Amino acid sequence: MDKDTIEILARHAGLARALADFPEDVAVSAKQAADVAHKIKRPTDPTAEPWPPMKTGTTL
Repeated sequence: MDKDTIEILARHAGLARALADFPEDVAVSAKQAADVAHKIKRPTDPTAEPWPPMKTGTTL
C-alpha cells in the first residue's frame, strides 16, 4: 500500500490527528490490515451462514 493511499484512508477514517502525530504507526497498521484482508477467505455461497445457528440451552 503506498503512502498516498494510506493518507487518504486514514483521513476518511477520521485519523488525521493520528496520521499527523504518528505517521509510521498509521502506516504499519494500514499494512497489517491489508495483509489480514487478503488472508480472509470469502464464502463461495453468499447465503451460507458462516457460523452454526445459535441455540440456547443445547450445550449446557
